[in-house]
Amino acid sequence: MNNYAIILASGSGERAGLKIPKQFAIIAGKTILEHTIEKFDKHNLISGIIIVSNPLYIDKVKDILIKNNYEKVLKVLPGGKTRQQSSYIGISAIKDINSNVLIHDAVRPFIDDEIISNCIEALSNYNAVNVAIESSDTIFEIDNNNLLKSNLNRKLLRRCQTPQCFKLETIKKAHELAIYDNLTENTDDCSLVLKYNLADIYIVNGSVNNIKITYPIDLEIANLIYEKQKKENT
Repeated sequence: MNNYAIILASGSGERAGLKIPKQFAIIAGKTILEHTIEKFDKHNLISGIIIVSNPLYIDKVKDILIKNNYEKVLKVLPGGKTRQQSSYIGISAIKDINSNVLIHDAVRPFIDDEIISNCIEALSNYNAVNVAIESSDTIFEIDNNNLLKSNLNRKLLRRCQTPQCFKLETIKKAHELAIYDNLTENTDDCSLVLKYNLADIYIVNGSVNNIKITYPIDLEIANLIYEKQKKENT
């Protein structure tokens, strides 16, 4: 069975305080997008990669592809106005209905081979897989008046990461149902599968290093992670 990676790179970078989308920020001499593509391009179980780009920066993405000559990038597509729309654009580009799809944030460049492999292995038994880590913080639920309502059991809580992975048929049906219901603002794909009760969602352990680069401080943290990993690999 083929395994396709969809890399969502259509963000604007506003929260990171940059003049360009954060996926083009430089870490360790490469753009964040380059680091992310490289992880999937080099993985032996990934059959192909589809990049969904901010429409204003498609030429920049194509320049990156020419520069690096990646073997597995199949398409670069203009993204939609929301993450949900961009995800569906990537999903719709895959015509092999009997395949797996791994949907990943471009700004999570520290995804590693073990997580990717574990996700694909889990898809042998499940139609939907989410990557997550335990919460190191206590999580409270509050009411509409900003008053503490309840203390949630931290042992049962997880912090969601990506990739989120699916049998293509399952996630495509979830998106089509959402379109029919005129739902457009979901911030992740697993929530759609959960909403329509289409499949059990298995949790694969993520990594504390698999951070999403969102704010200016995240760029500083990312450089520290790369330096640490570089020392560990020498």
